[in-house]
Amino acid sequence: MRLLAASIGLMPRPAARFFCEAIALLFYNVHRRLRKVGLRNLDLAFPQRSRSEKLKILRALFRGLGRQMAEFALFPRYTKENVSQVAIYDGFQNFAEAQARGKGVLFLTGHFGGWEIGSFVHSLHGHPMNIVVRPLDNVYMDAFVDRYRTLHGNRTFGKQDFARGLLSAMKRGEVVGILMDTNMTPPQGAFVDFFGIPACTATGVARVALHTGAAVLPAFTVWDQSLGKYKIRFDPALQLAKTGDDEADAITNTALFNKVIESYAARYPEQWLWVHRRWKTRPPGEPSLYS
Repeated sequence: MRLLAASIGLMPRPAARFFCEAIALLFYNVHRRLRKVGLRNLDLAFPQRSRSEKLKILRALFRGLGRQMAEFALFPRYTKENVSQVAIYDGFQNFAEAQARGKGVLFLTGHFGGWEIGSFVHSLHGHPMNIVVRPLDNVYMDAFVDRYRTLHGNRTFGKQDFARGLLSAMKRGEVVGILMDTNMTPPQGAFVDFFGIPACTATGVARVALHTGAAVLPAFTVWDQSLGKYKIRFDPALQLAKTGDDEADAITNTALFNKVIESYAARYPEQWLWVHRRWKTRPPGEPSLYS
């Protein structure tokens, strides 16, 4: 895999994208299990859409994953001067205002669009951040991916160090990016709606934000077909519920976070990672949603 990425990194950019999109579409065509999960998730989220529409969404999703893989392999050749061919900012002032509060910034985001590209480009522009990651099973591949993610000052820490890493970063007034759209299990997660269906969702971000006063800023890297590049979109910081009941507020704010991610997935359905079993964990007594 490292050799493949290195080979892609030597290609001209258009060729790299064409090659990676072709690989991704081949993977889509041969990986029946992922297609099955993707269709099931789309059935749950968009019951009114036809099967052909859902298959079109999944094909576009895999093309997007290929596009991101190509750009990831090309990271070493990008500079502050030429990276605008890959991504531009949209709503940067919202980030600047959140950072100016001085209590740290939590990027609320997910496996959407060009999530690896957004954090990389942001660091290249002089705004390094901390990224919560799940280490890859292959230690050599994990080291390779980590090196690319941290080329311009980003730092990574594993999910096993989530609470400690998050609190330490907020005390230093830093930025942390968190992919909040993965299935969790109690007690780390609580059931709040996602597309109207209870989804076990991490509550740690809400708890840390309430404890530290950090700004929670929706941050999504959206592929813009008309521009042929990504937009790193920062929305205004969220207004969090603060009633004094910490447990209730954590649940309320976690539900709010899911609504934000849902709004992006609904607006750009071809850019969210439908092939993850987001509703795998069920409330006690409920049957599995996946066969």
